[in-house]
Amino acid sequence: MSEGSISIEYAMEKASGPHFSGFRTPTATSVSSTTFSDANVPRQPFVIGVSGGTASGKTTVCDMIIQRLHDHRVVLVNQDSFYRGLNSEELKRVHEYNFDHPDAFDTEQLLECIKKLKIGHSVQVPVYDFKLHRRSSDSFRQVNASDVIILEGILVFHDQRVRNLMNMKIFVDADADVRLARRIRRDTVERGRDVNSVLEQYAKFVKPAFDDFVLPSKKYADVIIPRGGENHVAIDLIVQHIRTKLGQHDLCKIYPNVYVIQSTFQIRGMHTLIRDRDISKHDFVFYSDRLIRLVVEHGLGHLPFTEKQVVTPTATVYTGVDFCKKLCGVSIVRSGESMENALRACCKGIKIGKILIHREGDDGKQLIYEKLPTDISERHVLLLDPVLATGNSANQAIELLIQKGVPQSHIIFLNLISAPEGIHCVCKRYPSLKIVTSEIDVALNEEFRVIPGMGEFGDRYFGTDD
Repeated sequence: MSEGSISIEYAMEKASGPHFSGFRTPTATSVSSTTFSDANVPRQPFVIGVSGGTASGKTTVCDMIIQRLHDHRVVLVNQDSFYRGLNSEELKRVHEYNFDHPDAFDTEQLLECIKKLKIGHSVQVPVYDFKLHRRSSDSFRQVNASDVIILEGILVFHDQRVRNLMNMKIFVDADADVRLARRIRRDTVERGRDVNSVLEQYAKFVKPAFDDFVLPSKKYADVIIPRGGENHVAIDLIVQHIRTKLGQHDLCKIYPNVYVIQSTFQIRGMHTLIRDRDISKHDFVFYSDRLIRLVVEHGLGHLPFTEKQVVTPTATVYTGVDFCKKLCGVSIVRSGESMENALRACCKGIKIGKILIHREGDDGKQLIYEKLPTDISERHVLLLDPVLATGNSANQAIELLIQKGVPQSHIIFLNLISAPEGIHCVCKRYPSLKIVTSEIDVALNEEFRVIPGMGEFGDRYFGTDD
């Protein structure tokens, strides 16, 4: 393994819960249990387990993750808080007590705590005194529901019930000598112990427990971080993955070919403007065009590329990529025509075909007109329609493209807003097709209009609304 490497093990357990799944993408088998009312269910937090040997750098890694996720609510729960308080007999022989054994922890209370946090409840976490070896009887640490829960401790992977509550499992790896040096410094400075007692405890309990319980649990980790907090590359990759999962709609986990562009305050602001019924036509068109350009550029990123080398003005070779040459756009008339300018701005001289489908309500669909490049079967197709509602018109357009010889996998459907019903309708029928959108809305109403939506996009964009 190289200096800045991160070891990611994909052969990991299936994560529990309907919302997150570690580094893996759930298959479409989970569709049957998904209903449109799921949109009203509070999103469960992302639970990260961080384990490793004593003084391996677990706390440093947790702190760095929290700092980098500053725009999300993150809470840290330490397994050390759930040490069982020692009774009088155990206190008399405290030097013979094994604090690194699984039985030293109140795992049942830890499980109850994490389960409550996962359903959005606040909890009171015990406060443990390491000098007195008992819990405080009159003080607790209040932990509120958050976007991310980090559970840290040497044995958080030991109990399968605790592991099953986690969406990501991180093992912090560090050299044994480094860990021992850190433990001596910590226990003498922070916990008032002398060096001899620290070394005796390490040899008698800490190292055997590490070999028997901690190290074997490493196999359950999804991510292994060598060198702990010094490995900034690994931590940055982990944070990037967490951000993706936090911003990812649940349908993206059901259908791996659905992509929602990463939300920012700029994107949310533009959505706020174009959804406002009182916005002027000029502003509606201006901000719609900005959003469309972002969706088009994101969609182009899913096209195949080939490596290409060029010589820069400094006479240096730069290794980059060459764009896909065989490409065309197809707009579903007439709303889809609003996306053509952005596509032309990104792809000079691109061919654009048109499909006109008559639609009434949910199931009225009749092909009226189509004009497509004669060699469309040899091209990747960007299908353009700003709003995916029921998905029936989209399915008819996609079926026409397939009849013309275009493989499903060569079609990328671009839109600004998608309804869950439309995504289900299209993706179930065409699982190899890609959908790229900027937001997935709540649902359709009884009139098959997207809610909250933005009304009739074509009328608002072309100025034919009342």
